[in-house]
Amino acid sequence: MQSKAATVAAYLKEVPAERRPALKKLRALIRAAAPRAVESMQYGMPTYQDRGGEMLFAFASQKGYVALYGCGSGLSAGLKKALGKADCGKGCIRFRKPEEIPFEVVGKLVKDIAAKKGA
Repeated sequence: MQSKAATVAAYLKEVPAERRPALKKLRALIRAAAPRAVESMQYGMPTYQDRGGEMLFAFASQKGYVALYGCGSGLSAGLKKALGKADCGKGCIRFRKPEEIPFEVVGKLVKDIAAKKGA
């Protein structure tokens, strides 16, 4: 869903209620992993950039899934397996159901990516 919300808080208020807790958790994981990242709304979804403007992460509630962008390429086979039923694309991970998101694994993933990018 491409949102017209001006802030991440407004975006979270407009997503379906059953997805809101998962999206809030993704937001918290990203903010913990990259505390200096700039949070904004771009492309109709919450985005996180480093101070130089390079995109680190984004997430979105799409029609058929919850997506986490900024991850995907270069995932090891072990990590893909740990993500369970997630569909790993070139630059994103898609979760069909919010309750299938393995937050412990996702938290480690975003922390590792943020550290590699110096965020």
